[in-house]
Amino acid sequence: MFDIDLWREIFQSINKNRTRSLLSGFTVAFAILLFTILFGIANGLKNTFAEAFVDDANNSIFIRSGRTTKAHKGLQAGRRIQFKNEDFNYIKDDFGNKVEFITARIYRNAQASFRNEQNNYSLRAVHPDHQFLEKTKIKEGRYINQNDLQNRTKIVVIGRLVEEDLFLKTTALGKYINLNGIQYKVVGIFTDDGGDNEERLIYIPITTAQHIYGNNDYIDQINLTYNPEMDYNQAIAFSSLLTRKLKDRFSVARSDQRAVRVRNMAEGTKQVDAMTGGLTVIILVIGFGTLIAGIVGISNIMIFIVKERTKEIGIRKALGASPRSIVSIILIESILITAIAGYVGLIIGVGVLELVGPSLEEYFIKNPGVNNSLVIGATITLIVAGAIAGYLPAKKASRIKPIVALRND
Repeated sequence: MFDIDLWREIFQSINKNRTRSLLSGFTVAFAILLFTILFGIANGLKNTFAEAFVDDANNSIFIRSGRTTKAHKGLQAGRRIQFKNEDFNYIKDDFGNKVEFITARIYRNAQASFRNEQNNYSLRAVHPDHQFLEKTKIKEGRYINQNDLQNRTKIVVIGRLVEEDLFLKTTALGKYINLNGIQYKVVGIFTDDGGDNEERLIYIPITTAQHIYGNNDYIDQINLTYNPEMDYNQAIAFSSLLTRKLKDRFSVARSDQRAVRVRNMAEGTKQVDAMTGGLTVIILVIGFGTLIAGIVGISNIMIFIVKERTKEIGIRKALGASPRSIVSIILIESILITAIAGYVGLIIGVGVLELVGPSLEEYFIKNPGVNNSLVIGATITLIVAGAIAGYLPAKKASRIKPIVALRND
């Protein structure tokens, strides 16, 4: 049952010894405050790195062509490398078990119009798998599919902002949009976390673009995602193998860095993970060092508190208080002060992060915050440490005979 007298005694003790209580609380609050801010900043840095890769799949590989810079096998430098459908199929077929999704790209600029509204947009001709590489989210309708490729259908999937620009008072889905004088049916509207530029794009089937814009099988770029079961080292080895195979296919010197360029996101992701991992370790060491300092502080204070209250304990025993009741009063007081101080430290820490968060973006710290369960766990650790630190001397003091305790100076 709830013992009103017990809690009255606890609050009277806290009120009577305000300085002692404040010192105990300050130690805990300061430890939790530092812990919260440190982990908040670490999470902010992680958010910055995560945002840098939000627009594309983390396991993406981008293959671009250029011009040779070195003569090779009797071929002159300056030769332009042009990808074709057969190169796309070569990668898809020969590296099938290592490839998750694959798409080609053709880039064009288009003047788009609907009724009296018009604007210029970037046009991308792609395969259906492009949706997964670009992390495109379909808001309405659908994306490009295999049937569109086979039939070279004149359909488009437009970004959310394209719809807002051109279709002012109506939905774009099912309507026809004019691109450079050719009518295309809008079958889908998408959103993209990459920002406004990504939502002002228009996608069409790659076979449609090849047929209309040149009647050829040329492609500008090949993008793919590697098998997600690969680790970073396997993924990097795969992209190196892919680079060698493509250079051999186009008779490009191995040391030529511009003719065939393969960029693997795994390389950047590996470096980022290593950086954030090292940062996390540093923050953990500092954070737990702060907690240990808090534990030592609260432990020393608890030992002092018990020693200071030896006479009080003697009087309580002389009045018939049991050792258990004496220990429980000291422990409950310790837990109450630690819990309140920990919560105050958490609130102040979160408040500081909220206040300075926007100004930290220029230092590449995005939305600094902390997992409440982690801080609550740290607070509970301090509470348990304080309880244990107080229990041992309190237990010892509760066994002292009243006459001895009353003689204590």
